[in-house]
Amino acid sequence: MAVHLTFAALGDPTRRALVERLTRGEATVSELAVPHDMSLPAVTKHLRVLEDAGLLTRRKRGRTVVCSLNRAPLAEAESWLIDRQRLWSANLDRLERFLIEERDA
Repeated sequence: MAVHLTFAALGDPTRRALVERLTRGEATVSELAVPHDMSLPAVTKHLRVLEDAGLLTRRKRGRTVVCSLNRAPLAEAESWLIDRQRLWSANLDRLERFLIEERDA
């Protein structure tokens, strides 16, 4: 799954709250909607974005839809961030060495 989809999906505070809730275990769409001041169709749209990004899966249990978190895209995003952090740390270390050499020259 593309990391940019994960970041795009997590760019919205409502979707981040939904993901945060799902870190504690699966939940029905109705349970996920309770803390949000919006209609059930609006929550469903947010869930669709998360599902399209691969962050959640839905399954039917009778007439109820149950959502579960898929952690793999979060791990991919974390890995991408760690790589960027290493890159920037290395660049800043080189800049620091350069500035010290310039100062001491």
